Amino acid sequence: METNNSPHAQGGGNYVWAILALLTLGLLISFIDRTSLSSALADKHFIEEFALSSVDRGWLNSAFFWSYGLMQLPMGWLVDRYGVKWPYTVCFLLWCIATAATGLVTALSAMLVMRLIVGAAEAVVIPASYRWIGNNMSENHKGLAAGVLSMGGKFGPAIGAPVAAWLIVTYSWKWMFVATGLLGLLWLIPWLKLVRNDLPSREQLVTTKKRASSVTLGSILKSPVIWGAMVNNFCYGYFTFYCMTWMPAYLVEQRGLSLGKSGLYTFFSFAGIAIVATFAGWLADRFIEKGADAVFVRKAFVIAGFVGGSTVLMGTFAQSLEQALFWNVLSLTLLGLATANNLALCKLTLIPKQAIGLATGVQQLATSLAGGVSASLSGWLLHVSGSYDLPMKVIVLFLLVGAVNTAVLLRPKWAPKVAQA
Repeated sequence: METNNSPHAQGGGNYVWAILALLTLGLLISFIDRTSLSSALADKHFIEEFALSSVDRGWLNSAFFWSYGLMQLPMGWLVDRYGVKWPYTVCFLLWCIATAATGLVTALSAMLVMRLIVGAAEAVVIPASYRWIGNNMSENHKGLAAGVLSMGGKFGPAIGAPVAAWLIVTYSWKWMFVATGLLGLLWLIPWLKLVRNDLPSREQLVTTKKRASSVTLGSILKSPVIWGAMVNNFCYGYFTFYCMTWMPAYLVEQRGLSLGKSGLYTFFSFAGIAIVATFAGWLADRFIEKGADAVFVRKAFVIAGFVGGSTVLMGTFAQSLEQALFWNVLSLTLLGLATANNLALCKLTLIPKQAIGLATGVQQLATSLAGGVSASLSGWLLHVSGSYDLPMKVIVLFLLVGAVNTAVLLRPKWAPKVAQA
């Protein structure tokens, strides 16, 4: 692997951590905007206005992920060559405006279009974030950096669910979309002011393109590590996206909670996974700093997280509301053992630095597929079974596949190869 000699690559300095905080906040906002629809889909007024069936809700929930997945490779290619700051800026502006516009539409087809735009624009977030971390963080800080960044993806729905529910109950689903979309634009002020311009000059672009091309798409697609990472991303994402898209409806419809309380328990679940993810990333970094093998350490945490997340199955056997809530919160919290270390392992540790954006884009195809399949398949399983128990049992199957896959495919000797000059 290439050594990172960037002056900011030692994981220190206020600038590095300040920009990481901004990236985390940007990810948080993206998750608020992508999951706000889930709260609307638990609102009977929204369902009645668009005459939605369970299958319709599944397809509407999944629309975001199809365009999100389609744009992952182009966005990864873009940030590897043209930097992080300006591609991120343009896309951030676009998805915030599309989110706000969702509150103004009156037809289901128009809402689908808005969701597709949000998905396409948000596709820049993960490739850009890991491109920046790869350029600015050393190995013994990557676990913590991935953990901090992942907090944005977890606190986004954790904060977004109760806030969206409150806005819907207090005002309406329309004002919820408008408010969340427009308020997010405030993030652009510190981003534009603080982030250094990394758009290459014409002369630098020649070198950047040559460097990025040293790891080809063909080399990436031939790597068993990439396919293993994609399986992991799918299995992990299937559970987390189920929690983002269907958990509020499950708590309201099958467990009898109010919409407001469902948002509160969604907060507990995602706050739990965020805290554990950050701690597990930091703890793995400490083992690595003391000389432990980075791949072995991160794989151990990932397997433990997948196995821990499988306790969601216990919720299907719970006889009381309290037991069901306990297992729902605990299972997603335990999955946090895998979060940061899976991200660091699959997107940084095992990937040549010059191809982080493109490799991450390829992997994110599986993540977006997980979101689309989880949302739509869970809706269909709910339709045919009449219960949320069957969708939750399918989650466990994917988590166990992820644990076995981590042990088998994620090996340094199978990482993408760098072409020799």
